[in-house]
Amino acid sequence: MPEETLEVLEPATEQILDTIPRGGVDEVDAAVASAKAAFPAWRAVAPSDRARLLRRVVSVMESAHEELAVLEARNAGKPIGSARGEIGMAIETFRYFSGAPERPIGETIPVAGGLVFTVREPVGVVGLITPWNFPLAIASWKMAPALAAGNTVVLKPAELTPLTALRFAELALEAGLPEGVVNVVAGPGRSCGSRLVEHPDVAKIAFTGSTEVGRSIAAGASETIKRVTLELGGKSANVVFADADVAAAAAAAPWAVFDNAGQDCCARSRILVERSAVDDFLSELKGAVEAIRVGDPLDPATEMGPLISAGQRSSVAAFVDGGAEVAIQGSVPDGPGYWFPPTVLWPVAEDHPAAVDEIFGPVAVVIPFDSEDDAIAKANDTIYGLSGSVWTRDGAKALRVARALESGNLSINSNSSVRVTTPFGGFKQSGYGRELGPHATDAYTEVKTIYMNTEGK
Repeated sequence: MPEETLEVLEPATEQILDTIPRGGVDEVDAAVASAKAAFPAWRAVAPSDRARLLRRVVSVMESAHEELAVLEARNAGKPIGSARGEIGMAIETFRYFSGAPERPIGETIPVAGGLVFTVREPVGVVGLITPWNFPLAIASWKMAPALAAGNTVVLKPAELTPLTALRFAELALEAGLPEGVVNVVAGPGRSCGSRLVEHPDVAKIAFTGSTEVGRSIAAGASETIKRVTLELGGKSANVVFADADVAAAAAAAPWAVFDNAGQDCCARSRILVERSAVDDFLSELKGAVEAIRVGDPLDPATEMGPLISAGQRSSVAAFVDGGAEVAIQGSVPDGPGYWFPPTVLWPVAEDHPAAVDEIFGPVAVVIPFDSEDDAIAKANDTIYGLSGSVWTRDGAKALRVARALESGNLSINSNSSVRVTTPFGGFKQSGYGRELGPHATDAYTEVKTIYMNTEGK
């Protein structure tokens, strides 16, 4: 029987970029078996040696930086500048966690008759299920701490964007990681992903994707009491007070939504503006949005690329065709490609789908508010809680609002969300667990408590 294949498309051209073997349940089982066989030896690698091997991963990734960036740009439709930055972040993630094997933290606890100390042990085989919007960057957020903690991994990249993950597996071997430590299976979530979640030899699942799929993963993992980390959807608020630098807030707002063509769980697609400042904000925002250069991802001047697929484009378009008024809209190229223009809706009813649901495309809504309490109430009126921003010159108000917002990652007079060195994750239905930062390896370890009798009785 001929091997099943997967055609990987290039979103900017709608042409086939590559054809690869399509994994299924059998391939997942083989990858898990490989990871399970490799685990005892990888766990036993001395911390200094594991750190050295991870530094070698950094070195080979650096050598392949441009190759990986071009591959990511073509496969995911990213502007080449963004792709270079994301591959750079993947490299920095491995660099950061290469220090983790030699820096585990335990405790000693005095108890009657002896001493208790705690150690952290790797969980075993970890299944990683990653999305198509930031393919290698998000995979690295999971792989680097998991490997640093002594686990082996089976990575299932998104079916639409598997190419950098497959290339990474080759680079890991070039760097000297033993066979079976990193395994990649490219295939559908309904077969490959589901099998990883239910597989009895997989100890933990780390998933980034939609809240809907996250619910099913959490339910499936409960059958075998798997440890789970979920980083899910968002509908983040960008809160702009009248006493802010409104021009600066408006200049920054487009990239809080339209970066990666809006295909970002952190996208601040709800722009809440104090009513007295709405006209000034929209005036400043108009030029910033219309100036965005949408086009060929490999053109260094491009600032926004296409959406990932025809289906995603149709999904995004439905939010704009639903009766809300288009206040600002950019332009896109003619011809092939899954293009959609950066779009701002105003006015829009607060119960309109574009104001409530995650769009995952370059569409923002502007919603007025009347007071600090009103801003907080509207920002929190969502099932999600991933990111958000507060713009004001009043430092005390900025901190009050930031503390009151139900989101895992907030910035003041900025739209920053993610740093390798700080925790990242959500409140409410944006998921649970934290990635990145100094404690990320905790999610890939178990705490073991050991008692030592010191009285000889």
